[in-house]
Amino acid sequence: MNIKKRLRIGDLLVENKLISESQLTAALEEQKKTRRKLGRTLIDLGYIEESQLLRLLSQQLKIPYLDLRQHPIDLEIFHLLPEIYARRFRAIALSKENEHILVGMADPTDIYAYDEIQKVLKTPINIAAISESDLLKHIDADYRKTDQIDSLAEVLDDELAESDFDLQSITQSTSTADAPVVKLLQAIFEDAVATQASDIHIEPDATVLRIRQRIDGILQEQIVDETRIAPALTSRLKLMAGLNISEKRLPQDGRFNIKVKGRNIDVRLSTMPMVHGESVVMRLLDHSKGLLDFSKLGIPDDILLPLRQLIKKPHGLVLVTGPTGSGKTTTLYAALSEINSAETKIITAEDPVEYLLPRINQVQIHEKIGLTFPTVLRTALRQDPDVILIGEMRDQETVEIGLRAAMTGHLVFSTLHTNDAISTVSRLLDMGAESFLLASSLRAVMAQRLVRRLCPECHKPHTLDEQEQHWLSQLLDSPEQLPDLHQAVGCQQCKNTGYKGRVGVYELLVMTAELTDALQQGNNTSFIALATQQQRNKTLASNAVELAKQGITSLDEIIRIASDLDVNVPATTVE
Repeated sequence: MNIKKRLRIGDLLVENKLISESQLTAALEEQKKTRRKLGRTLIDLGYIEESQLLRLLSQQLKIPYLDLRQHPIDLEIFHLLPEIYARRFRAIALSKENEHILVGMADPTDIYAYDEIQKVLKTPINIAAISESDLLKHIDADYRKTDQIDSLAEVLDDELAESDFDLQSITQSTSTADAPVVKLLQAIFEDAVATQASDIHIEPDATVLRIRQRIDGILQEQIVDETRIAPALTSRLKLMAGLNISEKRLPQDGRFNIKVKGRNIDVRLSTMPMVHGESVVMRLLDHSKGLLDFSKLGIPDDILLPLRQLIKKPHGLVLVTGPTGSGKTTTLYAALSEINSAETKIITAEDPVEYLLPRINQVQIHEKIGLTFPTVLRTALRQDPDVILIGEMRDQETVEIGLRAAMTGHLVFSTLHTNDAISTVSRLLDMGAESFLLASSLRAVMAQRLVRRLCPECHKPHTLDEQEQHWLSQLLDSPEQLPDLHQAVGCQQCKNTGYKGRVGVYELLVMTAELTDALQQGNNTSFIALATQQQRNKTLASNAVELAKQGITSLDEIIRIASDLDVNVPATTVE
């Protein structure tokens, strides 16, 4: 390999007939404006594929071209190159062989970067050409803050060990941004944002402090030995949320907004007194992502089309059901965004308000001062609304007001905690709703869940065993058409979990004339039979199977959904 060889990339590409002379001229003109490298400019203009350029450079420089999605990375070697240099030079350390470190570079012709990296690593290096987009993914994912969190926790613990240390000063000082507690919290939040965690748990134990993140619905744990830092962290977070730092015996709730790596994050904080101190749980809401519309939620067309018609009706009740963390609020906000206009007055009663929406009148429920769902709803009906969103139907009074509002010319959205769409009607009747009110007001119920997406880089085909074949044939009611499924494996890209991200699974029950008649007559048996017939092969479990057919999710996730719905599952599951 001769990294010192000076290459004229433009001439090389023209010589190999990968671009034309006119394209090179246009790229050079564009480069003068953007001051970006010629190779990146050619890629951005669409004149050449990144892989084509890298393969050509690897041939000319006699270096390997590596696909990071398939190539293993030694994380110990990876962290030898600090993040600041990795980002500046678009390079990462991959592995060590024969006293040389293999470094992947997005621009292997950058001689200056080559020299600087070698100085930083203090070891001879070999170069490989790698995709810049894949490199950036690894930088974002693999430069975790876990080591920094550990070291900052030690520093803070050392300060707490000093007899004259003033805890109040570190928790209240806003001028000393260098205080270890501030740096530690910053590292925790940056790590959570980098891993796209939805929640952060800070849990003091007898001998350790546990910091856990919920990623794709699953908690991942980091253990910190310094238990004395927990009160400092909790006090600082309470101050940020405007809570009482001297009250440690009662639960408290609050919220605050922070900017992390240029992203605007809203944090909902909850504290709970435990045996070994206060437990803190924070829900992270990333406002910089913006609200999703229906087209980006992954709702199947056979559900999306009738749902879009329903939310544009002038009146009626539309319910979204599912357990906590199933994406109900996201779906409802997407619905409000779709119908939000200058001609439509929308009022919401929420606990808590998760996202602030333009033009929509949002009310935060505060039961301690009497601002309950029924109180807000009665007042809201006197505010001349067209649409009302009720965060959750928790009691008979809220259900009754919501149903009457839907019957008297308002479009009402709300949520309920039920397993599936059909059982929602029974739950509402159990809560004291009158059957005639339900029949007159209810328009549709959509149930939903979130399942984990298979990592696109490492999943592999799954061979169904006899039990799984039998179970799927009963679930699909079509034993002759068993699908080809995939299973999770685990790789660097997905942190060996086999999954990356989540996707929604939905089912929709639309109130037809027959269902309304059965409900009005109080014939629950007939209602369930008709509803079951309408949803034949369109249930949550069968729609999860459709996602698995497309290679999006796994049999394990289908089984998890089925277990949640009290559907019998195979005795053995995928390893």
